[in-house]
Amino acid sequence: MTGIPTLVLISGSLRAASTNSAVVRTLAELAAGRARAVTYEGMGALPHFNPDDDTEPLPAEVVRLRALIADADAILICTPEYAGDLPGSFKNLLDWTVGGVEITDKRVGWINASVAPTGAAGAHAALRTVLGYTGAFVVDAAAAHVPVPRDAIDPGSGLVADVALRNALTGVVSTLLNAEPA
Repeated sequence: MTGIPTLVLISGSLRAASTNSAVVRTLAELAAGRARAVTYEGMGALPHFNPDDDTEPLPAEVVRLRALIADADAILICTPEYAGDLPGSFKNLLDWTVGGVEITDKRVGWINASVAPTGAAGAHAALRTVLGYTGAFVVDAAAAHVPVPRDAIDPGSGLVADVALRNALTGVVSTLLNAEPA
C-alpha cells in the first residue's frame, strides 16, 4: 500500500447510544495520521436485501456502500450481538456485499466490544462465516476482543476515554493496516 490508506469503519448498531458506534467514532479519531478514516453511516437506509434487486440499477445506498468498500484499503467493524447472532440490519448490510466483488481480498478486522461473559462469540463467528462468502481477507490478529464498558465512554464527546482501551483500539488499527494483503 502506498500513500495514506483508506480505512472504512462500520458500526453494526443503529442504536443512538451504542457502545459499538462510540468505538467506531473513537477509531476514526485514533486512525488520524495513520489512515483516512471513513465511517459508513447509511446502514439504516439500505433496502432489505433481495437477490432479485442485486442488479443494475442498484439502489443508491447500495451503490454508496459498495463504492466506499471498493475505495477502501481495509475495513474495521464493531458490531453487537443480538440473540446470539448478528443484528438483522447489519446482516442485511453484509448481504449486500456478497453479490459485489468490492470486498474480495480486502483486509477486514473487527472489534468485539462486548463485556458479556460470552463476548458476542455468536455474532463474531457469524461475521467470520459471512466474510468468508464475500472473499474478504480476515486479518485474524485484527479480530480482537476489547471489552468496552459503557462508563468508559465520555458522555460529552461520545468517545472511549479510557487510555488503556484507546491503546488497545489503536493496536487493532495498526495491526489491520500493517497486515500483508491476501
